[in-house]
Amino acid sequence: AGIGVGADADVKAAEGRISALSTELDSQKSVSNEALAKVDFLNQQLLELRRQIAALNEALDAREKKVAESDKTISDLGQRLNTALAQQVQELKRYRSDFFGRLRDLLKDRKDIRVVGDRFVFESAVLFPSGSATLTPEGLDAMNQLATAIIDLERQIPGEIDWALQIDGHTDVRPIASSQFPSNWELSTARASSVVKYMISRGVPGNRLVAA
Repeated sequence: AGIGVGADADVKAAEGRISALSTELDSQKSVSNEALAKVDFLNQQLLELRRQIAALNEALDAREKKVAESDKTISDLGQRLNTALAQQVQELKRYRSDFFGRLRDLLKDRKDIRVVGDRFVFESAVLFPSGSATLTPEGLDAMNQLATAIIDLERQIPGEIDWALQIDGHTDVRPIASSQFPSNWELSTARASSVVKYMISRGVPGNRLVAA
């Protein structure tokens, strides 16, 4: 009888130990499941973050490519513009050379005209009476020849080439102080304007003439 009681106690103790271990195992399983769930959630977040980074990298690559293409386009446009401007300058130089060549031929027999660089200098005494801004008959004749040359040139120069002929007014060294011309400044200005106005009356476009 004593042995039976002792064995029964051992069995109960063992069963209690098994129950405790089972409870602990269940608890550990619960903790493990929570940890696995957290790991799975973190993995999902990591995958989403990687997806977002990939999308950002793709957008950045596309942006850099677009910027590079824009820079290339701007560079190409700049080169084309520089080429066009250089061609226009060369054309203008050529037409200017032709223009002055024709004028030299037209005016080569006139002793009252001097060629100074890219300017034709008409003697004031031939174009205007002293102290006056009204063209003389000889001056009108010279301006007629000049207007004919300008009109002929204007027809040949392409419209996209912008050019103008500057008319500089001059006087002799004698000072003037009249009611019409208080000084040689006013007289020289009036002479330049007279030439420009007469040129326009002969058919020269006003936007191609500058009075100075």
